Amino acid sequence: MNSETDDILFGELKMLQPDEGRGPRVSVDTVLLAYYSRVRPGGRVLEMGCAHGAISLILAKRCPGANFDAFDIDPELVSMARKNAELNGLSGRISFFVSDLREHRSNFAPQSYDVVVMNPPYDEAGTSRPSPDEVMARAMHGASCTLSEVVLCARYLLRNGGRFFLVVRANRLGELCSLLYSGNVKPKRVRAVHPKPGRRASVVIVEAVRASGDGLAVEPPLFIYGEDGEYTPSLLQAYSLAD
Repeated sequence: MNSETDDILFGELKMLQPDEGRGPRVSVDTVLLAYYSRVRPGGRVLEMGCAHGAISLILAKRCPGANFDAFDIDPELVSMARKNAELNGLSGRISFFVSDLREHRSNFAPQSYDVVVMNPPYDEAGTSRPSPDEVMARAMHGASCTLSEVVLCARYLLRNGGRFFLVVRANRLGELCSLLYSGNVKPKRVRAVHPKPGRRASVVIVEAVRASGDGLAVEPPLFIYGEDGEYTPSLLQAYSLAD
């Protein structure tokens, strides 16, 4: 897999990532999901479908007291994630390994994590034209897992009261909430991300809690660009490691 090294978070991290069109790359959604995720010191955190490890690396930088595991189905991406951990001095903080979330019952103990994070494929297999690149087809078009399988895996892995953070296309929010309620991992916070004021939301970031009570907070929208065409303070804050 061809790769290149890029600076992200204004140079706070250096990332090896696949060339354009050859695999998943760091995007605004990646950064916003990492920013939105709440991780506490001492907590056990798992990233599912970690690709090159960007979300786990950002979280490890932000919360040095937590314990991080991360897996992906693609061995080459896992190798890239390990190199990224070394590149950023975090190889002792995160365990990257190869696994398939559909085989979670064979590969993991139940209720073993406080936090699960995932940027799942945006589409399901058969609902959009898949990329001819196998890695991109898995990452973007659900070639290796469905949203239902993602929720089932997260439910199995989370302890009661554990938190699940994920980002999905805005038009899939209803489907996601239905799956979460069915799995007793109830949505508790939702924030819509809009390209700019006056435009529909492109994605939503969701926090759900296993075995929790009812009650959903819909947070103020986040706009990527303001009316002036510049990045908004809210977006720039997500790109900073400072509190």
